[in-house]
Amino acid sequence: MNKTLLVASILFFGTTVSGCAEMQQVANQLPGILNQGTGTLDIAGGLKEALNNGITKQVSKLTATDGFYKNAAVKILLPEELQKVDKGLRSIGLSSLADEGLKVLNRAAEDAVKEATPIFVDAVKGMTFNDAKNILMGNENSATTYLQNSTTTALYGKFNPVIKNSFSKVGADKVWANIITKYNAIPLVKKVNPDLTDYTTTKALEGVFKMVAVEEKNIRTDLNSRSSDLLKKVFALQDKK
Repeated sequence: MNKTLLVASILFFGTTVSGCAEMQQVANQLPGILNQGTGTLDIAGGLKEALNNGITKQVSKLTATDGFYKNAAVKILLPEELQKVDKGLRSIGLSSLADEGLKVLNRAAEDAVKEATPIFVDAVKGMTFNDAKNILMGNENSATTYLQNSTTTALYGKFNPVIKNSFSKVGADKVWANIITKYNAIPLVKKVNPDLTDYTTTKALEGVFKMVAVEEKNIRTDLNSRSSDLLKKVFALQDKK
């Protein structure tokens, strides 16, 4: 692996150069590259800016009203078990209730995703030199895969109770209690009792990683996504791999 690759691995997905002994050792070995118009402080700033763009920028979109509900890429749809519930309600003239049931699931996810950023930051701080090397040599969503492998358990632990509370806050618990009651009262249907907290938590996680992957691809392949002079200088090194 040449020097440019090593530096790019540090720059793109790492921690700050000064924050990891392994990274610092590599940086000390490559003063010529590090000083070519992007001194150590600028590199650290570039890393922070890239982290902000790669995580906060995209994930924050999901926390807004309709961040899930009106984003086709991540909108939470009903699980198979509840698709028959949706169809059953609509067949008896309760389309508005079915629509509201779908909306409140997405509202709960939008509320929960606010807990994601600190966990992602911790994951990036914990990235090793080998992690960075493997990410750089991998495909266009290698960093997203790394974050997914590093954070899913912690994110689920954070999201699940938040979504449970959010169900109450956005009224999802009452809406779905009403939906299930009305559906189960339809003659001859098989009764349902889904675990919507677990389902919505899992789908919220999937949405988060889809959005992180979008920004990773952008910053890897689209020069226009490098929105500052600092990012242009830092990520120009990666382009030479």
